[in-house]
Amino acid sequence: MGIRTYIATVSRVQDLTHDVRELEVTLLEPPTISFKPGQFISFEVPRKGFPVPVVRPYSIASPPSKGHRLTLLFNLVTDGPGSTYLYSLRVGDHTTFKGPAGSFWLKDDPTRDLLFVATGTGIAPICSMVGAQLQRGTAQAVTLFWGLRSQRDLYYQEGLRELTRQFSKFSFVTTLSRPEVGWTGATGRVTALVQERVTSVRNLTVYLCGNSGMIQEVTTLIQARGLCPIHKEKYYDDRDEPTD
Repeated sequence: MGIRTYIATVSRVQDLTHDVRELEVTLLEPPTISFKPGQFISFEVPRKGFPVPVVRPYSIASPPSKGHRLTLLFNLVTDGPGSTYLYSLRVGDHTTFKGPAGSFWLKDDPTRDLLFVATGTGIAPICSMVGAQLQRGTAQAVTLFWGLRSQRDLYYQEGLRELTRQFSKFSFVTTLSRPEVGWTGATGRVTALVQERVTSVRNLTVYLCGNSGMIQEVTTLIQARGLCPIHKEKYYDDRDEPTD
């Protein structure tokens, strides 16, 4: 799969929380894109004070089976060029991007159970991976640990519950690090879930996506329990240049 330029039209815009938006684009030219679950596409966007555009990558949240229509998930970031551009798009607008790219993708290893750990919008590529894995009719256990701040940051919860009803091999836990009164779910950082619930890494593959602190801590926790494949994708601040 080589990187190429795509033209698409915005087909849906939905605010999921106070600072998270979901954007759906329908491809026009070419009409489909082939990608691996977990990969990203990139936009060239203007940046205030700079003479040339900057490149901003965004993971595809939808599975490859929907190659004619992509879902993107992103935060509102003050003064972030990528966020500013994507938040400016309206239904019917045309946009151009390049892709697919990235080495963080779902591997095909039917011998291992899968653990996905995400913070914030790091859930985006993991949504694509989980969707693709479940569509395969997996015999492996698929577990998701997702860390958010408080109730106002919650989204995708009913969709995840529906997946647990449809697929007996799938389970998820959403934990809030700063819950408000009334929250009855898991509390604390997502690293605590890994510490408490991952007792063995035998026959396990781990996928991590989110802030660098979580990735480092979870990697250390997993490696302390033994050797297993760990695949990582760090999300960067839109106001900075990506470093990897």
